[in-house]
Amino acid sequence: MVKLEPFTEEDFDLLISWISTPELMIQWSGAHFEFPLDHVQLAKYISSANLDTSSDYIFKVMANDEIVGHISLGRVDRVNETARVGKVFIRPEARGKGYASEMIHQILNLAFQKLKLNRISLGVFDFNLPAIKIYKQAGFQKEGLLRQTNKVKNDYWSLIEMGILKEEWQASSGLMGIQSNV
Repeated sequence: MVKLEPFTEEDFDLLISWISTPELMIQWSGAHFEFPLDHVQLAKYISSANLDTSSDYIFKVMANDEIVGHISLGRVDRVNETARVGKVFIRPEARGKGYASEMIHQILNLAFQKLKLNRISLGVFDFNLPAIKIYKQAGFQKEGLLRQTNKVKNDYWSLIEMGILKEEWQASSGLMGIQSNV
């Protein structure tokens, strides 16, 4: 089982080591950071995160007492009860073990149970089929396609927008047996 814990300065070097190419940086964060990732950018990223009134919740993903990934719940809008999942990453050696699915369930538990939100969205590049599969299994629905949003080298990447509503999450079997540990 995975556990989400606040991402802190002590975790910076590990995340920096994972984001090893400009292409991976774009896939992980869109245009949020500049390559190479560094301590200054990450310090700004977490500066107002994980407080009761924050609009951003940023986590390292723990499994068997080691960091296996990273995820954020950002753009938390308490008036409209919405937020956006982003910066999702499972380190290569930890892939294929179910951590990503558990991580998504944990972040949805935080959003819907603790923060009492109604709608969660995310964007995923259309070629990232493993991630799309996990999001669909968690109950996310495709809401649209933003064509050729990012030029990466000589290619254009398109972004799929996905979303899930609290009522859909409550009705899904993905909720069964998963308790939030955030």
